[in-house]
Parts: sequence; C-alpha cells; structure tokens
Amino acid sequence: MADLAGLRPGVALRRHQVDALDGVGKVLARGGRRAWVVLPPGAGKTVVGLEAARRLGQPIVAFAPNTAIQGQWLAEWSRFTPDPPAGSADRGLDAALTALTYQSLATFDPDAEIDPDGHDRDVHIHRLRSSGRELVDALGRRPVTLVLDECHHLLDVWGELLAEVLERLPDATVIGLTATPPSALTRDERALVDRLFGRMVTGPSIPAMVREGELVPFAELAWLTTPTGREQAWLAAQAERFADLTADLVDPGFATVGFLPWLDRYAVRREHLAGEGPAVPWHRFAREHPEVADAALRFHHAGMLELPDGARLHERHRHPPTADDWMRLLHVYARRFLARSDDPRDAHAYDSVRAALPGIGYRLTRHGVRSGRSPVDRVIARSAAKIDAAGRILTAEHEALGELLRAVVICDHEQARATLPSGLVGVLDADAGSARLALRHLATLPGLRPLLVTGRTVAADAAVARAFFEYAARVAADLRLDPIPSDATGVVQITGGWTSRRWVPLATGFYAAGGSLTLIGTRAILGEGWDCAAVNTLVDLTEATTGTSVVQLRGRALRRDPGRPGKVAHTWSVVCVADDHPKGAADFERFVRKHDAYYGVTEQGNVMAGVTHVDPALSAYAAPPSAEFDRFNQRMLLRCGTRDQVRELWRVGEPYADRPVHAVRVVGRAPVRARAAPRPPAVVPARLGLSTDTRTPWPVAAVVTAIAAIAFLAAGAGAVAAVPVIAALLCTSAYAGQAHRRGRLLHEIAVSTPDVPAIAYATADALHAAGKIDRGAEAVTIAPDETGAWQFRLTGADPAVSERYATALDEVLSPPADPRYLIGRYVPPDPGTRWPATLLAGWRPPARWARPHAVAYHAVPAALAEHRRHADLFTRAWRRWVSDWPRPVYTRSPEGSLLLASRRGVSPLDARTALRLTWE
Repeated sequence: MADLAGLRPGVALRRHQVDALDGVGKVLARGGRRAWVVLPPGAGKTVVGLEAARRLGQPIVAFAPNTAIQGQWLAEWSRFTPDPPAGSADRGLDAALTALTYQSLATFDPDAEIDPDGHDRDVHIHRLRSSGRELVDALGRRPVTLVLDECHHLLDVWGELLAEVLERLPDATVIGLTATPPSALTRDERALVDRLFGRMVTGPSIPAMVREGELVPFAELAWLTTPTGREQAWLAAQAERFADLTADLVDPGFATVGFLPWLDRYAVRREHLAGEGPAVPWHRFAREHPEVADAALRFHHAGMLELPDGARLHERHRHPPTADDWMRLLHVYARRFLARSDDPRDAHAYDSVRAALPGIGYRLTRHGVRSGRSPVDRVIARSAAKIDAAGRILTAEHEALGELLRAVVICDHEQARATLPSGLVGVLDADAGSARLALRHLATLPGLRPLLVTGRTVAADAAVARAFFEYAARVAADLRLDPIPSDATGVVQITGGWTSRRWVPLATGFYAAGGSLTLIGTRAILGEGWDCAAVNTLVDLTEATTGTSVVQLRGRALRRDPGRPGKVAHTWSVVCVADDHPKGAADFERFVRKHDAYYGVTEQGNVMAGVTHVDPALSAYAAPPSAEFDRFNQRMLLRCGTRDQVRELWRVGEPYADRPVHAVRVVGRAPVRARAAPRPPAVVPARLGLSTDTRTPWPVAAVVTAIAAIAFLAAGAGAVAAVPVIAALLCTSAYAGQAHRRGRLLHEIAVSTPDVPAIAYATADALHAAGKIDRGAEAVTIAPDETGAWQFRLTGADPAVSERYATALDEVLSPPADPRYLIGRYVPPDPGTRWPATLLAGWRPPARWARPHAVAYHAVPAALAEHRRHADLFTRAWRRWVSDWPRPVYTRSPEGSLLLASRRGVSPLDARTALRLTWE
C-alpha cells in the first residue's frame, strides 16, 4: 500500500477539527482502538475522519449511509496533497481508501431468517448474504482503519450487527463520525455507544460553531395552522366518538367500580400498593409509573381527581388531559380491574371499551391499550393547510429577500404509495402531504420557481423546466434530456437518460445559480449528505422527530456561503393543530420533540433549547388556542425581514463557554426588583415588624420624663420643669420619626413581597455553604425575557451544578409537595404611604398587644433537606435575605405534619415556575 505519511488535507484545518483530531489521538494513545466523534453538520467531519485514519498509516475503509456521501469521501480524499493514491468504491479493498455504503455490508438474506442448524451467536452475520459475509472476512485479513460516517444509522438499524462485525475484527481501528449530539441519543443508543466505543470525543455544539463564525446565524420560526374546513368537519365527527367514550367512562354506573373512583384508589390513595402497610409515597409511584402519574395530575388540574399527597403540579401538568392521558389511565383500569373482574357488568364494560377504541386510533388487547396510527393524526399531519402555509411563508420570505431567496421544502415522501382509507376519501387529497402536492401548489405562486427533486423524479412548471433543460445543455453537454414541448404548461416531468446520481448535482447547481428559488424534495435526497451552501430558508413539513433527523435536516441551511458572507438562515416548522379534538395536538407534540434538545436564539439574544426559542410564549406541554394563531403567525412573518438582527443576537465572535445552563423561568404577578449586584437587605420582615427592631426605651423615657415634669410643676419648680418637658417632646418626636421610617420600610417590603431575587440569592448561598455548588449569590443571573417573565440561572457553573441550583430554586418557589422541612416567610400588611398609617405601622407595641404578620410557607429544597445541619444553613441564608424565621419546621413531627397537610399544594407566592435549558 502507498505511504500515507506525507499526505495532508487539501484545506487548512479549523480549530475544532484540530481539537477533534487531538481527542482521537488521546483515545488511541491510551490503547483504545475505537473512537466516537461528534461534530455538528458543516464542521467538516469527512476531513477529520480521513486525516485521523491517514495518521494511522493503515488501509482505510469508509462506510457511508448513501451513495451521495460515499462520493463525498472519494472527492475529499482526492483533494489531499501532494498526490494521494486513488480511492476506490470497489469491494476488493485494494486501494488506500475504499468508500462503501452500509448497504454493501448489511443486506440480509431472507432465506436465513430460520437457521436449520440452530446457530445462536453471530445471528446477524449469519443472516447476511454471501457478499456481505465475504466483505466481513476480507476486512479481517489485515489491520485496517474503519471509518463509520453518520454512524448514528448503526444505532438505528445495525447496532447489534456492528457489535458482531467488530468482534470479528480485533485488529481494526474504528472511528465513528456523527452529527447527533449525545443529548439526542436514547438511553439504549447511549448504552450501545458506551459498550462499543467508550468515551465520546465531543466537538463544539451548533451554537458554538455559530459564535465562531463556522456556521451561519439562524432563527427557528414556526407557522401554526388549523385543518381546512373539510378536514375540520371530519375531525368534529371523530371528536364525538371520543366524547361518547369519555362520557361513558365517567358515568358512575359504567362498571361495578367506576373509572374515576377506581383511579382515586389507584393513583390518589394508591391502595393497590399499600398492602398491609401505608400507601407507597407519591415520589416512588411517580418514579415507577411516570406517564400514569403525569396523566393523573392533569386529571387533577381538570378537576376530576384529588391531588395525591406529596404530588406537586409542574408546568407540564397545568393543561387539560390529552387523549393519550385518557388512554394511559384507561390502560391500567382495563388491565388491572375490568379484565380481572368476574362480574358480568365489568365484562360488558370491557367489551364496550374494546369496541370503541379502534374508531379513535387505539386498540384494547390482552396487554392493555395500544396506540396505532390514528386516522385523526394522519389528517392533521398531512393537512392541506400545511401546504398552503408553506406557500405563505415562502411568499413572505421572497418579499424580504427577492432573488436572493434560496428555499428548500422538505417532505416525508414524494407521493402517496397507498390508496387512501375509504373513511378519508373526500377528506384528504390522494397525495396529501407529499412533495408532488407541494410542487403543484407552489408552482401557482409568483416568483418562487419551484423545482421538485427526489430519488425518482425531477419536475417543475414548464417554464422552469425549459430553463433547466438549457442549463443542463450548457454544463453537461454529454447528457441527453427529453425536450420540453413548447406548448406544455403547468407542472411537467424532466426526463432523459440519467439517474439521481446525475440529476441531483445538476438540479443543485441550477438552484444555486438562481434558476429556481425553491427546491422541493424528501429527506432521503435533500437531507443527510446533500450540500448546498446557498440555502438560506428551510421549510420543514416532515414528521421525523429523532434527534438525528432534526440535526441533519436543519444542518442543510447552516453552511456558510462564500458568495454571501452575511448569510443568515431561517428554519420554519409548519404545525397543524385541531384544538377541538383530543388528539388534535399530535402535530404540535412532534414540533415540541423536534426542538426539545435543539438550541436556537430568542429575540432577547438568549440561546435556549426547546420551543421557547421560537417564541417565549410557547409551552412544551400545550399548543396555544387557535384563536391566537393569526397573531402568532404575524409575529413570525415580521421576523422575515430581521435577519440582520438575528446576526446581532448571536453575537458572532464573542467569548462563550459552550455548556448548557439550567434556568428557572418565573411567570406571574410576583414582582422582581432588579439589582445591580446581590446585596442582602438591611432589614427583612420578622414576626412583629422588622428584623432590626429592638425594644426601644424612648416611649418609656418620654412618659417617665413627662410625669417627672408634672411633679416638678406641682412642686412649683417653674422653669426647671421645662427641661424634662422638652426632653419628653424630643424623645417622642425621635421615636415617631423612627416609627414612620419603619412604617415606610414595611410598605416597601409589602409591595415587593415576595422578593423573588432574594429567595434566589438565599438558595444559592445556602447551597454554596453546604458544598453543593461552587459559588453563591454572586453567581446568580436574573434577566427578563420577551414576555416579561424572569429567568434565574447560575452562571459559570457546569451543567450538573446549574441543574442542581435550578431544581432547588424551583422547589422553593413552587407549592410544597412532600418536603422534609418547611420554612416560613413573614408577609407584612401594606400600611400605605400616608404619614398616620406609616406611624401606626412602625410603632411596635409590647408583644402581648402586637398582631403577628401572616406567614407563607416554602419547601426547603431536597438538596438541603437530607440533614438538619443543611436545613439550618438554608434557614441562616433565609434570615439574611428573605425573612427572620427562627428555625426550619420538620414535617415528620406531629406539629410539622399538620402544618404540611394544611399547606400542601398551596402556592407560597403568586407565580408559576418552569425549568428551561439555556446555553452560554
């Protein structure tokens, strides 16, 4: 084999590429033979993989998910200098670089599904066709470096096969490359990576690449729509079926034990788990049955169940129950009660449920309720309203960019491969949701010049097709395409002696040159492996929600364009919601999953994960009402013309830490007093007034002096008596002034109570004193968002520490659930600002006459409730920042349990909290 030592990449390596190569080098230097490298789309993974493999000096075999990416490996290798040996796509493995597709290895033999010899190991390799097994054998004949590009595919489909292949190749060095961040992997996928590769080599995140200028700034936008009138009418009829089922379920006579009474036993009182002892604590029930617990709490929010002891409502619970919530609870009811009962009434109820569920997209089996692809979800996901929305989005983007627009519309499929179910005929178009339908609609809109490119078809409006024909004749003279008839109108297909390997790059070049302003296709062609630096607008019409598909799809628009240094990308999600149907939010839930671990920039310049980076008013747990859609969409359309502002929001070139930070978002009427720096207040509310109040002798002195003056006057002391009288008056005046000032302080405290920042600072100081976090109040950052809500986070902390702080603060601000300790916050009444009222409020009578201030009770966070000494540290910080409360209340004592019972679930302040994930 040719010597590879003298070769170098054809381009200068960027900093993150050098760091990734160093990371691989460290793994191999420690004796490892496998490395898993994570780099975002556009970061140059191919160069990193080739250079890492070249340094090992062994034959390189690169596997790619499709032929387009396979070709990119060969092309990148040819750019190495000074004179690289030729790469090959031949399975003979004779070249310095062999680039193959995964399909060349993982093609299974259907006849091997049943093993007549009873083999029980290497089952996947045994099932391979002979060519696949021969390739595995060839790889094992000598040391090689395997480079697995976009290796997340292995986790999806061929993970166990990979394990068997690597077991057969003990001398191979394996480098896996992926754009899927660790946070987007499922638990099983992460476990497989750990087992096969060990520690990951993680490169910069997408936000870091934007700050570095390696990827372009971008904004995530959305369009919310409702189904068409025809679709709405059909959905209304389906909603009636669901309403009938739920009405039957809540009827007390539905079975011997009704649905809601049984749920009260099961989820609220948890009698099924109690046995001979006390009921299982809520936190254990919620840990073991998280989906059932969440559904039960949403039923409580809707007024159908009591709040279980120890439960606390979070943001995700403050919404009406969904159809899936009903089904989760029906699942346990049917399986644990109806199916086990011998009573004929319960058997009849079971049969009624089984008959009703298929009509709403579910089935009742012996294993319980199972979800199928609901026709309701199909109508919503493929609604004609979504195609119309794509047109409105692109029209607005075209108005903003003109001929500079380069849009891509991504669909799940080119055209429907199966006929519509009879129940949907007349409801949906036969090609609903397809790329072909998108082409037909967008071709009617002025200026967009759409071009359809899939693995089977190239099509466009006749005028665009003729322009493409002329372009192909100029740049590919050897290609013979069928001419477009001069009298052709409407959408036509472009045909000729070619394949997708030829027409995809031609269509891409035509589009980049401005022949088309809108490319329409599927994820298979215009997703992973397709590159066009000109793309500046992407419209996502797909249903794919995996972390891999989200990162790959959005990466198509983030590459830098040498021809437009100021490029800013817009990525649009089109979401259809039928808010009058229990399953009408399925498309919105997909939208939430797409953004769950994906970062974007808000209009305040905060980089956040989740749908709040699209709009801070959005919640991950419920779609907004359809009445608000028009206003929401108008806000989105206004942002079409703000690309320069998006660039400023990303602060390209500024320093960053590249780490996630957990934050608490506080919404409500609870006021926030902004502070330049955290400084404890001079006084805090106490049981009787303020924390600095002491028994002053002035009133007593004034009275004693006045009595003495009267005695002197009675004795005829004359002018001498004036001295104590004047002293009495001065004493009284001074005390009145002090009382007035105390009254004004009480007013200021009352109007700002609760002082949420003070609670945030106290929590940070207590955690710091307990050794739970590295810094205290000085590390707390408080900032408003676009809606007027406030975000609290710990800066300069690693993700685990910031999460610990955010979780603790959320517990303190939220209604107590089942804390070990409670702490009180005195709430003084507001005396107002007028002088007599402040004087009376500031006057402190003897304790037996005084009226104590009201008390609001907060939970001591779990992180500080494990030991009494930690709870005391929290109390010390609380007295310094918030309120002069003497000691924490232990809720396992008789007195504490009664107090907790009266305060459980009661909000200590007029605000709601939500946890958020940000980036810095």
